[in-house]
Amino acid sequence: MAAEHSPLAQFEIKRLVPMDLGGLDVSFTNASLFMVVAIISVTLFLTLSMRSRSMVPGRMQSMAELSYEFVANMIKDNVGSEGRKYFPFIFTLFMFVLFCNLLGMIPYTFTVTSQIIVTFALAAVVFVGVTAIGIAKHGFKFLTFFVPSGVPFVLLIILVPIEIISYFVRPISLSVRLFANMLAGHTLLKVFGGFVIALGLYLGWLPLGFIVVLTGLEFLVAFLQAYVFAILSCLYLNDALHLHH
Repeated sequence: MAAEHSPLAQFEIKRLVPMDLGGLDVSFTNASLFMVVAIISVTLFLTLSMRSRSMVPGRMQSMAELSYEFVANMIKDNVGSEGRKYFPFIFTLFMFVLFCNLLGMIPYTFTVTSQIIVTFALAAVVFVGVTAIGIAKHGFKFLTFFVPSGVPFVLLIILVPIEIISYFVRPISLSVRLFANMLAGHTLLKVFGGFVIALGLYLGWLPLGFIVVLTGLEFLVAFLQAYVFAILSCLYLNDALHLHH
């Protein structure tokens, strides 16, 4: 019983449809379900909001257009005109992370982005994709990204390994940032929710007030973390395209 009331119980992966493939557990879990729900939600939101295509947009159409313009401007400001061809990927990434974060705010749902394996998989796709783009465009010249310009040769012996390590740490930092923020926020909400029950009718309103404030903050964090994930992906893409250092 104690485990069921633990603040971390909400992050437990549960098998909904057990499946085994060659000794590998490929079960359809609650995480899988809410990733599918997030994809369907994004698709419905964009499809239904743009169905009328009115000259004077309604609320839903305005939100869809703002989402499009927000990501388009993000790419333009951080990657430049060369980044336009990668808009579909960055836009999909931003909307998927955002909707996963927001769906996790609904009671009795599951926060997909609170799982390090999910956030690391997303970060790994960005890392491998960006590295492949850099190599495809620059060839062996891409290796100069790890060699700071204007630095004496003696210092390069120290700096080049540091640059290589920092480059390969990118997917870890990108994934942990999103995972840690979502995990911490939802854990805190669960803890204060327990205080409401424990303190009862007379004093329970104090932690309840904190929950209201934290919930508003969590909605802001949900958007900010999707934004940070997308903009860092843009910056990594910019490095690969232009070898900025």
